[in-house]
Amino acid sequence: MELVQRLLAGEQLALARLVSLVENRSPAVAEVMRAIHPHLGRAYVVGITGPPGAGKSTLVDRLTRLLRERGARVGIIAVDPTSPFSGGAVLGDRVRMQQHYLDPGVFIRSMGTRGVHGGLAAATRDVVKLFDAAGMDVVLVETVGVGQTELDVVDAADTTVVVVVPESGDTIQTMKAGLMEIGNIFVVNKADRPSGETLAAELRFVAHLNRGSRDDDWDVPVLLTKAHTGEGVEELLAAIDRHRAHLETSQEREKRRRAYRRSELLEIVEDRLRRRLRSALADPAALAALAQEVESGALDPYTAVDAIFDDPDRLARLLVDGAGRAGG
Repeated sequence: MELVQRLLAGEQLALARLVSLVENRSPAVAEVMRAIHPHLGRAYVVGITGPPGAGKSTLVDRLTRLLRERGARVGIIAVDPTSPFSGGAVLGDRVRMQQHYLDPGVFIRSMGTRGVHGGLAAATRDVVKLFDAAGMDVVLVETVGVGQTELDVVDAADTTVVVVVPESGDTIQTMKAGLMEIGNIFVVNKADRPSGETLAAELRFVAHLNRGSRDDDWDVPVLLTKAHTGEGVEELLAAIDRHRAHLETSQEREKRRRAYRRSELLEIVEDRLRRRLRSALADPAALAALAQEVESGALDPYTAVDAIFDDPDRLARLLVDGAGRAGG
């Protein structure tokens, strides 16, 4: 594809167009992903997650400035709530990180969640790959900010930074089962507010308790920042560097990426099967007899599903029919 060749040459317009294709789940996505696959694996992905209002965007902005001072090319994916009217991101990139707009070494994209829970848009994984293929050295993924359910980022990122504010102190116990377990680095932002130091001490204690349950021996740091002034952001970038070195030295990064590729394969298989079945079942004739029994109440849906999956020929016909209607 011509767009892919332009992407690999570093053209931002081609990157923007391919991101739009991915977001809209174009039939061309599979072809694009196949074409860029040999060019992946260079970018380092940092996830910035945490509750709404924690200052994640400001931290991303400050980190980007420091990374650019190093000469690194930076891609930013800001995942926002979806507009119920347009389907786009409620908070667009027009109101984010405006100082980087004219910098050719920075590419910013806002993405709507489009109803996906877990903090990331469905297409985020593939957009990260596009950024990687386009030559970005670091990709910063800022999640939507949905609180403790925001766990998808751990699969997409090499380093996960969990950002909280002093007011989060009362919710630490409920966070332990979610965000508390996925963070490689914790940041108490807006640390000049009351209870900042107290929250940091609580987080250090919880991180110490959780250390035994982790797969590696990384000692999770807890940092204090004031993103609006930039205070503590250099220390945060240094901690990200240390975590990256730890992953590469311990081979943990490659282990994570292998596990991620495996889970990605299963997700794609599940998605394609789901789309094919939905497409096939949209035809009233496909399962007319079973559907009528379920609709009339004569048969429960679980028994109907068992009848489909216990008959390999029927299931195969459904998948083939669904492929024809879904276009693949």
